[in-house]
Amino acid sequence: MSTDPGSSGRHVAGGALAVGDGNEIAWWTIGNPEGLPVLVLHGGPGSGTSPPYEELFDPDRFLVVHHDQRGSGRSRPPASDPETDMAVNTTHHLVRDIELLRSRLDIDRWMVFGASWGSTLALAYAQRHTDAVMGMVLSPVTVTTRSDIDWLYRGAGALFPEAWSDFSGHAEPSVDVFLLLESYAERLEHPDSSVRTEAAAAWCRWEDTIASGEAGQGPDVRFANPRFAVGFARTVTHYFRHVAWLEDDELIANARRLSGVPGALVHGRDDASAPIESVRRLAAAWPGVRLVEIGGGAHSFMHPEMHAAITDGAARIADQLDGTGR
Repeated sequence: MSTDPGSSGRHVAGGALAVGDGNEIAWWTIGNPEGLPVLVLHGGPGSGTSPPYEELFDPDRFLVVHHDQRGSGRSRPPASDPETDMAVNTTHHLVRDIELLRSRLDIDRWMVFGASWGSTLALAYAQRHTDAVMGMVLSPVTVTTRSDIDWLYRGAGALFPEAWSDFSGHAEPSVDVFLLLESYAERLEHPDSSVRTEAAAAWCRWEDTIASGEAGQGPDVRFANPRFAVGFARTVTHYFRHVAWLEDDELIANARRLSGVPGALVHGRDDASAPIESVRRLAAAWPGVRLVEIGGGAHSFMHPEMHAAITDGAARIADQLDGTGR
């Protein structure tokens, strides 16, 4: 199947890859077919790839590989469909899907970029398939620990008390963030579509509140689409109530496995969604990684200084790889 995501890139090819469990993931490539391959992993989980991801890498130097993770974007079946089985949508499934895609494209090794949730997925993938990864750029960075999830859906309420009251008011009252996530997940699985839509709208209002509280950020226009909102909220609650099926602190504890893999971490000091402390811990545990802290940076790779640091980090790694005959 041919697919055109609407990029202005020099080369576009794509299709749908059957990955098992009745799932197909949409994929496409942009850039130079002879260039250094780089896999781009979108955020969420469940957001799907959007046009800004396609503007990150030089299409003359890189062959950029995109795909919509299970249940999101153009992949099928969509998480917004209540009949879609979320039990076969986990971090472990997504890691296997990436390897199937690499095999489909006949790529031996690639650089990996991950944004937000995509950085968690990138780390999980790279720590399990280190031989397939020649470099990594992550921005903004998340490691999806229990404390990170607690901050995002409870602790940050201290910054936005009115919005928090609205957000928590759509779930069973609890001081335990994971019980709150369970409550939302139940509503997002409800047989009544109006209950699902109302829960998704409340969830997305909270996501927008945090984003709009950061410099240069504004509402995510995709949240106005009820189908997108339900699919996104259903996927996020599914992943985070299970702590992404990761042992707590797993990605930091296993960062030593990435010794020898060139890496760049770009993160904003003022990121309200993912406080920088976890990123600093990751940097301390990953031998040789380069951490770039952006003063005033938000939870978005579209922030001008973060965008510049990402492209610089990718160019540095590419220069290093070219120098070693990659």
